[in-house]
Amino acid sequence: MPLEHAILSVLNQQPMSGYDLKKEIDQHIGHFWSTTQSHIYKSLRQLEEDGLVSVEEIQQANRPNRKVYSVTGTGRQELEEWLKTPMECDPVREAWLMQVYFAHPLDNEQIATLFEERIQKMKAQLDRYRRNTPRPADIDLLQMENERARELWQMTVDYGTAYLQFQIAWHERALQKIKALPVSHDDRGPNGNQAL
Repeated sequence: MPLEHAILSVLNQQPMSGYDLKKEIDQHIGHFWSTTQSHIYKSLRQLEEDGLVSVEEIQQANRPNRKVYSVTGTGRQELEEWLKTPMECDPVREAWLMQVYFAHPLDNEQIATLFEERIQKMKAQLDRYRRNTPRPADIDLLQMENERARELWQMTVDYGTAYLQFQIAWHERALQKIKALPVSHDDRGPNGNQAL
């Protein structure tokens, strides 16, 4: 349950509302993990049911009451166990690679267009990371707890940036190969079967 553990990790720094949790997750781990507000609230309900977080309802004048969540002792134990447990490698699930694999019926230009548009989207995403992700050196030490926390966060920022740079470079190399693919003289698919 990666989202639940991300929530426990953020709440372990300080109690906050579901709305503030979303902002914190977007700002600090958005370069490698994303979620929606509805998923956060669903996870918070589950964490509360499991006794891993507690909730305090704060009265507000002329506004709906505000729920502030805190990690319980059991939640801290769960978080510590999760932090110490090596995770399995996620299986590769890339829907766009299915497009590439089955793209034989398209002409080279059409396939190249798919790659060119994907490259532009990734470049825009990389630009957003660089503009919107605060550098760990710019974060208040009290907020980041200590220099160790800064360095570990920097590793995640470097990973997100390097991943996108690799993806862009791979796509640009593949694009050159696509433009040089031989022209198909029949409408048979990659295994000799009738193309769709």
